[in-house]
Amino acid sequence: MPKAIWNGAVLAQSDKCEVVDNNYYFPADAINREYFKDSSTHTTCGWKGVASYYSVEVGGEVNKDAAWYYPTPKDAAKNIAGYVAFWKGVKVEA
Repeated sequence: MPKAIWNGAVLAQSDKCEVVDNNYYFPADAINREYFKDSSTHTTCGWKGVASYYSVEVGGEVNKDAAWYYPTPKDAAKNIAGYVAFWKGVKVEA
């Protein structure tokens, strides 16, 4: 079962992930919300739409904008609406 780990903590774990552009997207109900802080960062993908970000905080350390999601993706990416993906040193074990 895929899981996302950073700083020794399991940030997310699910067997219902979607893989898009070589990134594992975890369902919203699979993330451990205690580690997530809303970010004001937004980026735009030409085919997925506008992404929003979370910073991740574990053990007093913050990994800024280490997780992203598409709250209202374009039609081509509807399968990842609300799903969360990771980067910036977050290890995803599949």
